[in-house]
Amino acid sequence: MHAIICGAGIAGLALAHRLSTLGQDVTVLERSPGPRPQGYMIDFFGPGYDAMAAMGLLPALQEVAYYVEEATLVDEQGRKQAGITIRQFADGDLLSVMRPDLEQVLRDHLPSAVDLRYGATLTGVTSHADGVQVRLADGSTLDGDLLVGADGIHSAVRREVFGSSYVRFLGFHTAAYSFDAPAIHDEVGERFCLTDTMGSQFGFYALRDGRVASFAVHRTADPVVPADTRAAIRSAYDGLGWVVPQALALCPEPEQIYYDQVSQVVMPRWSSGRVVLVGDACGAVSLLAGQGASLGIAGAYLLAEQLVDAPTLEDGMAEYERVWRPVVEEKQKVARSTARWFLPQSQVELVARRVLLKVLGLPGLRTLLPAALAGKPTTLIRESAEVNSRVG
Repeated sequence: MHAIICGAGIAGLALAHRLSTLGQDVTVLERSPGPRPQGYMIDFFGPGYDAMAAMGLLPALQEVAYYVEEATLVDEQGRKQAGITIRQFADGDLLSVMRPDLEQVLRDHLPSAVDLRYGATLTGVTSHADGVQVRLADGSTLDGDLLVGADGIHSAVRREVFGSSYVRFLGFHTAAYSFDAPAIHDEVGERFCLTDTMGSQFGFYALRDGRVASFAVHRTADPVVPADTRAAIRSAYDGLGWVVPQALALCPEPEQIYYDQVSQVVMPRWSSGRVVLVGDACGAVSLLAGQGASLGIAGAYLLAEQLVDAPTLEDGMAEYERVWRPVVEEKQKVARSTARWFLPQSQVELVARRVLLKVLGLPGLRTLLPAALAGKPTTLIRESAEVNSRVG
C-alpha cells in the first residue's frame, strides 16, 4: 500500500510512523515550508500516551517534557485564588509538553523510508476505484492507494472531498507565543499560572531555556481570525492585570504567533472511497477538551492498525471509524458542556469555578476531576498494543 498523508502535524506524523513501521509506503505532504515553531503547552495523557508507548517513542517524549506541579489561578496582583495539581487532570500518567516539541519527537523518529515533503500544497483530489491522484500547487501529481487528510481543523482534504460545512465554532479565539522575561519566568516557576478573569484569560509556563510560554483565550462571536493577530491580542487582553501588560508589550510579530478559532469538527462520515480523515480534520474536540493531540495520535495509531489488518482498505477505514468515533464524540460532548467553566462570563461563575477547583482538590474527591473535565478514560490503544505484542 502507498499511503499519501496530507499534513505533517501531530496526527499525520504519528500515522506516517506507524504505517511505515508496519511495512507500508508513505508520502507526507505539508504545505508549510518547514516545521512550524508556534504552539502552546499541552497536558499529554490518555490514549495518545499509550500510543506513544506502543510506538517506542515515550522515552524521547519524556526527555523534552516538563513536570508542571500545579495550575494556579491568580488575581490582578498575582495572588493565588485557587489551584489544583496538574496530574489530577489525567486518569493515569501525564506529561506537559510544548506542541512543537511533540511534533519534533515524532518527526525525528520517522522511519527513513517515509517521504516527507515540505512546501507541498494540495490543490485537488481525483478518486478512482483502486486509488487516488492528488494535484499539487506546483502542477505535479501523485498517485497512491489511499489519501489521508491529517491537515487539521482547516483541512484542505476535507474541503476538496467532503465540503466545507463541518466546523462548529464554540465562541472563543486562542493564541500562544513565547518571549523573554526573566522576572515572569522566576515568578511562574514550576506552575501554570492563569489569570482568574472573566471573558479573557492569559496563562504562563516557564521554559527550560529561560523563556516564557504564554497561552491566551478569549470569548468572541466572530469566528474569523484577524489579519493582524498581534494587534488583536493586544486589544482582546488589554486591561488584564498582574504581568499581562508586560507580556503584551513583548508580543512578537504575527508569524511567530499561534492564533486560531476554537472550534470542533462534526461530520456524518470520515471516509469516502479511498480518502479518509484523521485527527482534527474529522474530529477536532477543541482545546476545551484538552486532549486534541492525544486523540490525534491515538486515532492515527488505530487507523494504521486497521488499514493493515483489514481484508480491504475500505474495511479498515470503516472499522477505524466504528471504533474511534464514539470516543471522539464523547470528548466533544464533554468539552461543550464544560465551556462555561473554562472561561466564566460573570462574577458568579468566576467564584463558582474557584470553589469547584478547591472542592475537587480535596483528597477524597480528586478522582472526580478527570471525569468532570476529560470524560471517560480510553484504553483502546493500550489494549490493542497488548494484543499485538502477544501476537507478535
